[in-house]
Amino acid sequence: MTTLDLELLRSLVAIVQHESFGAAAVQLDRTQSAITQQMQRLEEQIGHPLFEKRGRQKRLTDHGERLLVYARHLLALNDEALRHLQQGHLEGTLRIGAPHDVADTMLPSLLSEVVRHSPMLQLDVHVGRSPFLMESLKRGEIDMAISNRLDADLEGVLLRSSPTVWLCGAAYVHDPGRPLPMIMADGPSIFRRLAEEALDDAGVPWVARYTSSSLIGIRAALRAGLGVTARGVEQLDGELRVLGPAEGLPALPDVVYRLYVRSRVVNPLTRRVFALIRDRLEGGGPLPAPAHAR
Repeated sequence: MTTLDLELLRSLVAIVQHESFGAAAVQLDRTQSAITQQMQRLEEQIGHPLFEKRGRQKRLTDHGERLLVYARHLLALNDEALRHLQQGHLEGTLRIGAPHDVADTMLPSLLSEVVRHSPMLQLDVHVGRSPFLMESLKRGEIDMAISNRLDADLEGVLLRSSPTVWLCGAAYVHDPGRPLPMIMADGPSIFRRLAEEALDDAGVPWVARYTSSSLIGIRAALRAGLGVTARGVEQLDGELRVLGPAEGLPALPDVVYRLYVRSRVVNPLTRRVFALIRDRLEGGGPLPAPAHAR
């Protein structure tokens, strides 16, 4: 059986990541013709075209999309093996992701627990939005991730549940006679979904007043008094306040946070660190909640 060439797969991933053959060539320090020849060799290996022209650009075919998934897994496994063999034992790099919402609360306790067991470990921390972190985890770009999303395909351990509340700024004036002005995350967001479902079920009229791709933008809109958002209690501080039944707003469900480890982990470093954290959490209870959440 033909063995796939990892260098060819690395070039394929680079083409997709940088959106052109030319940009991939620059990234990999090769000529564009060399990258083209590599893709031709890869197509010969699998017996199917990988790219097709759509207008003036080349896009992946169905076979190309399928191969891309395998390519990312194979490269992640290769790179992980090299890192472990070159660094040896439990000294190495552990890549951990956390959502913006809990980067100041759950993440410090988790990092402290990791370093307590493995003081020589180098930590590479990625902070972002939960759905995108889970995608990075599945692609092998990070080793573990805190997430408020339930994914039965990944191995995870419960960190804790967190109350979800309606937040507004000190300058916000609530008017129950008008649709609730909502501040929301754009794109996929568990808090946006919970807010919409709760308001619709309770028959509370609302309007999307402000959207942002980041938590920083949402907090700025709250401080400006532009409206209300549903968010974890971790976001409550001296500049924000909580609304509730007195303002005619429905209750919101708690959000559960878990620590997930990526699939098909063979690196003993990642597996052992996750096992230590899991045993600590399952044996000694969840990580402590921030003071204002107790």
